[in-house]
Amino acid sequence: MATIKKLAEKATGPLAGVRIVDLTSVVNGAYATQILADQGADVIKIEDPGSGRGSGGDIMRYPGHVPPGAPRDLGPIFLTINRNKRSAVLDLKDPKARAALKKLIESADVFAASVRYEGLKRLGLAYEDVKAIKPDIVYVHAAGYGSDGPYAGEPAYDDLIQSASGLADVLPRTDGNETPRILPTLVADKVSGLFMSQAITAGLLHRERTGEGQFIEVPMLECVTSFLLVEHLYDHTFEPALGQWGYPRVVNPHRKPFKTADGYIGLLPYTDKQWDQFFEVAGWGDTLAKDPRFSDYAARAKHTHELYGLVETVTGTKTTQEWLDLLKPMSIPVVRTNRLDDLETDPHLQAVGFFERYEHPDVGAYNAIKPPVKFSGSPANIRRHPPRLGEHTQEVLAELGLAEEEA
Repeated sequence: MATIKKLAEKATGPLAGVRIVDLTSVVNGAYATQILADQGADVIKIEDPGSGRGSGGDIMRYPGHVPPGAPRDLGPIFLTINRNKRSAVLDLKDPKARAALKKLIESADVFAASVRYEGLKRLGLAYEDVKAIKPDIVYVHAAGYGSDGPYAGEPAYDDLIQSASGLADVLPRTDGNETPRILPTLVADKVSGLFMSQAITAGLLHRERTGEGQFIEVPMLECVTSFLLVEHLYDHTFEPALGQWGYPRVVNPHRKPFKTADGYIGLLPYTDKQWDQFFEVAGWGDTLAKDPRFSDYAARAKHTHELYGLVETVTGTKTTQEWLDLLKPMSIPVVRTNRLDDLETDPHLQAVGFFERYEHPDVGAYNAIKPPVKFSGSPANIRRHPPRLGEHTQEVLAELGLAEEEA
């Protein structure tokens, strides 16, 4: 059985001492604020008590199974993106709760929200309202669509943003099936969350240098489309366009793990030397090395469909381990293809301690994903379990000098 790890005693990350009032939920904003919490920020998650139809709080508390006897509000996805936070329940329709929140904002460095902006305005929590409370606040709004466009204010979820950004058109360009398809991961939410966490730290740096806070908008559609078009703008980079949308090497149907005699490998010779070496061990010798289609990077880029198709014909002649033993000494990029079931036993992930096991007082043993970025002087850490709904309400109010009945 894996060793149960103890929580860190205090924040040691580079954002220790930064306080974030967090009105985000679901995945996009919650992922962003957990990254910052891991890096030391005191993230206070403001949750709604619920309307009576649901159980209240962040909706991502409830998908998935929990262990027998465990509370429903600590579902598996919630656990992966809400550690190191404190949860305070405030009914923001109540004037007393809004007054308590305003007092909390006075102590904060960052106000982060994914509530639609019109809703924030109705609550008296638009940027100008919050700035009036804390003039140097870094106010970050995770929007679905930029406020200057016709979609502004419309609801946005991962499925919608994948559909609108062009992501749903990537697989059709790969396999010829014209049906748009959504990638089976919450890529739009998570990419937007990464943009949001970076925007918050940039806003804090600006404030450190100038003393000024500001309003920062992080629109999902623009962020995800920008992310996608890094490579897929391709020939449309130029005006007039010189050819196609989509980087041919990436929308190649043969770009996939290659089947071996007993499994699959990820394989990508990249330089001229690496391809020459691979052609040699594959038994093609100088035949393909001298083929004008594959003679240099530019030529290979035009013929990746044929090239990867050829690779696929030879990888099945050896086992995965044989390919690893053969290619790694040549520094040819190759890796064993993991299934999800393989990740916990992957030797590299084991060596770096990627999965950490903790004992939650309400759900028992659970696996946490170690903060992946390594800071040599100010390491990120895990010091708080994902919180129960409202677990820290009384604690947070007491820090503000308020009793619970005052909110």
